[in-house]
Amino acid sequence: MAHHHHHHDSGQGDRSLFAAVVINVGLTVVQIVAGLVSGSLAMIADALHNLSDAASLVIAVWARRIARRKADSRMTFGYARAEVVAALINLTVLVVVGLYLVGEAVARLVAPEPVTGWIVVVVAGVALVVDLATAALTWALAKDSVNIRAAFLHNVADALGSVAVMVAGSLILLFGWMWVDPVATLGIAGYILWMALREMPEVVRVLMLGAPVDLDAQAVLRTAETVEGVDGIHHAHLWLMDEHHAALEAHVVIEAGAWDRADTIKAAIKARLAEAHGLRHVTLELECAAHRCDAPQRIGHAG
Repeated sequence: MAHHHHHHDSGQGDRSLFAAVVINVGLTVVQIVAGLVSGSLAMIADALHNLSDAASLVIAVWARRIARRKADSRMTFGYARAEVVAALINLTVLVVVGLYLVGEAVARLVAPEPVTGWIVVVVAGVALVVDLATAALTWALAKDSVNIRAAFLHNVADALGSVAVMVAGSLILLFGWMWVDPVATLGIAGYILWMALREMPEVVRVLMLGAPVDLDAQAVLRTAETVEGVDGIHHAHLWLMDEHHAALEAHVVIEAGAWDRADTIKAAIKARLAEAHGLRHVTLELECAAHRCDAPQRIGHAG
């Protein structure tokens, strides 16, 4: 399967992210003040998450700029993984924020405090509009980048959090149900944790040099072995160099009597892997049948 993605204009993308940062910082200040005045934990929870949104967007912009650097002698694969590192930071922050909110909500359930419902509803309504605007600014970029997607998830969670806060404030106004505020906070926290933990495996896979989730390493090797003149493949490594590009390196054993065609065979393997699996970064070490590695592992290497 090919790993090609449409890339949006970098300048326009950066401007959209910068606008989202400014909007979120302004909203955070308003929410914190409103939460303190009204006594709403859910509002303060939403504000804290909104502050993490602004931080996540700053990190996302920073990582995007670093990722554009070309490969050099220090980073021979380039800097594209900066975006993956940024995504891990942002997702980890989401988990920390979610766990903190769970603790605060449980404490508020044990010892309820009064909440001014009308302030909560009004500010949460404003926050919802801002959250949706910010999500719109990052939505297109999020489709092609786990880094921007992590920041986008912050905003989606905020939008849903604002809805939960509005509902809680309305119920407090109508029925005086103070317990609704910490319950809404638990709902926000639960959703934040669910989204963050759902995205984590993809990020960890890249950082751990894992194979692409849509490529089976054994299937890739079997494809290479269908090329005439190949006697076997071992010492294979298939991994993600960054979010969008996979690489393969392997030892290829050339059949006895076919060594004079070794370069042709190598070129045929690369062409077939590109066509069948979209692999275009392939490094092959050729071995003649008489001097192949002793007791080699098919995938990875001993020691």
